[in-house]
Amino acid sequence: MTEAAARLAPLFTRRGYAFFYPFRRGQGPSADGAPSLQQVLAREERAHGTQARQRLQEMLLQTEQLEDVLAALAVLEEMPGIDRSRLVLVGHSFGGQLTILAAAHDRTVRAAVTFGAAAESWSRSADLRSILREAAHRARCPILLVQWSNDFDTEPSIALSKEHRPGGPVRVAILYPPVGSSREEGHNGLYLAVTEWEPDVFRFLAEAIPP
Repeated sequence: MTEAAARLAPLFTRRGYAFFYPFRRGQGPSADGAPSLQQVLAREERAHGTQARQRLQEMLLQTEQLEDVLAALAVLEEMPGIDRSRLVLVGHSFGGQLTILAAAHDRTVRAAVTFGAAAESWSRSADLRSILREAAHRARCPILLVQWSNDFDTEPSIALSKEHRPGGPVRVAILYPPVGSSREEGHNGLYLAVTEWEPDVFRFLAEAIPP
């Protein structure tokens, strides 16, 4: 994760963005704070099965995991040199789900971008689909949903791009051709196809938050 942060940061900082990459509990430099989400879910699945794992994931998505993101936003807003009127959220996979929920909770967020949000979970849970649809509908900022066609499931971006109020902020889905040869590689296009998404994402942000 620290390597991922180091690879992504220059894309933003060279365009004048402050780049803040928080590590949720149990991850990276926050590993000592608590077990990671993956560890907690694996333990639940071993004890109670896959459905119990999914239910726990949905509960944590809306509670401690979301709270970590909102806490990070609160810290960011107090940092010197941060323009609170130009906050953007970007998230990958489970972090993409959190991005949508956080955008719905924090009205200071001006734009949100997701990569592969819910690609592995969307088909497994009607409750998750409802949670994310409601959050995407409620969020007051533009949302860009990015996926590659060989991701685990591209339906989340297509479905969530339709969740907006009449006259409200745009929801845009971009589906790129396959990257690599596996679903895992398709899910990780954020890292494997930077030159493909970079112009589209930063064009979207420039239009969402003009100078």
